[in-house]
Amino acid sequence: MPYTDLLRMMHLHFESGVTRPYAFRLKKLKDLKQAIIDFEEEIYAALFYDLKKSREEAYATEIGLTLSEVNTAIKNLQQWMEVEHVPTDLVNLPSTSKIYRDPLGVVLIISPWNYPFQLLFNPLIGAIAGGNCMVLKPSEFAPAVASVMQKICDKVFPREYISLIQGDGAGIIGEMMQNFRFDHIFYTGSVAVGKQIYKLAAENLIPVTLELGGKSPCIVEADANIKVAARRIVLGKFLNAGQTCIAPDYILVHHSRKELMIEKLKESIEEFYTENAAESEDYGKIINAKRFDTLLSYLSHGKVIYGGQSDRKNLYIAPTLITDIETDAALMRDEIFGPILPILSFDNMEEAVHIVKQNANPLAFYLFTSSNRKEKQWMESVAFGGGCVNNTDWHFTNHHLPFGGVGNSGIGAYHGKFTFELFTRRKPVLKTPNWFDPFLKYPPFKGRLWLFKWLIR
Repeated sequence: MPYTDLLRMMHLHFESGVTRPYAFRLKKLKDLKQAIIDFEEEIYAALFYDLKKSREEAYATEIGLTLSEVNTAIKNLQQWMEVEHVPTDLVNLPSTSKIYRDPLGVVLIISPWNYPFQLLFNPLIGAIAGGNCMVLKPSEFAPAVASVMQKICDKVFPREYISLIQGDGAGIIGEMMQNFRFDHIFYTGSVAVGKQIYKLAAENLIPVTLELGGKSPCIVEADANIKVAARRIVLGKFLNAGQTCIAPDYILVHHSRKELMIEKLKESIEEFYTENAAESEDYGKIINAKRFDTLLSYLSHGKVIYGGQSDRKNLYIAPTLITDIETDAALMRDEIFGPILPILSFDNMEEAVHIVKQNANPLAFYLFTSSNRKEKQWMESVAFGGGCVNNTDWHFTNHHLPFGGVGNSGIGAYHGKFTFELFTRRKPVLKTPNWFDPFLKYPPFKGRLWLFKWLIR
């Protein structure tokens, strides 16, 4: 079926109102949950094929996160959908004021390859809860996972309600957007592609959510617990072989703790992945040869002090630590998105802030310190999407926290209730009774200025 015909059919399906009732939304959420459970083994196999993720990592970072998200939606959907009663100002008394939550319509969700399952299905859960129809575009660079997600959607949802479309993203997305006005576009991926989608959306005033990336700094102050910091940085950085949008992109460590930091980082890497990470079940692979070659080129931008081994055939790059990098090198301009961790040092906060602001508005920000004063100073000095103090990455897993970027790292936020709110629109309604209809509200108004000044204040 041509995309235009499919999208029109989806629009008519949405306009029929079938997706709006609470019972419908709840059933679809439960159906999706059951399908994920039914296809669990196939999801494990697909994630291993595309990214060499172990079953444990696949569950913790993909399947489990998605099940947690759908459980939250199932549990709270009725409350989220309730009409909100809000106060009414003096001028409009005795009217009452309410805010309804309206579905947006037909929305487009575009996901990346690094966490291909949960980064497509997590926003989908909020869009289902919101009462929308959805077009899903998974990444073509994780084909095995896309194939399993296609099976799940085909089993659970009619195409006029939810359609998963595979293929070349640049061609398919452009064609759909040129021939159909989506009611919202949700994109997770690179800044460059995000800008292209934003530009296309602007032509038809389509609202967008952009979950992008950037260079997420990791600050290690002199008073940090270095051993704990090293363990948490290594986990956050080398999970999924560094292919995580919120991974620490580089370390800025106080010069007095740099050598100890390097020592503890090495110890943690070997504790987690052994001395040869290529043989570790917990260490993944690079997604494709193009990314492999780009990452390998970064190794010449500084001094490799640990790791650096690679195997192009198996798309393997060892966990790598690198120092002596110029701040204007590509390694310090580009989002690395791989298992290479630059380590820089600083003498004072002003110097460190200057380095951070060379790549302003990171998606994530990580600070290791024992000082509440320094924590407050850093939180007030840097604009970022979200982050952690004395940890990395884990803020993403808390659905009570909104997840999103700022500036170049993204527009909008989601997770938990925030995803439901993202895929619905506030519809305010003022209801006025007929029994009270004062003449003072109607012309002629001459002589009532004093009254208006008293009422409108």
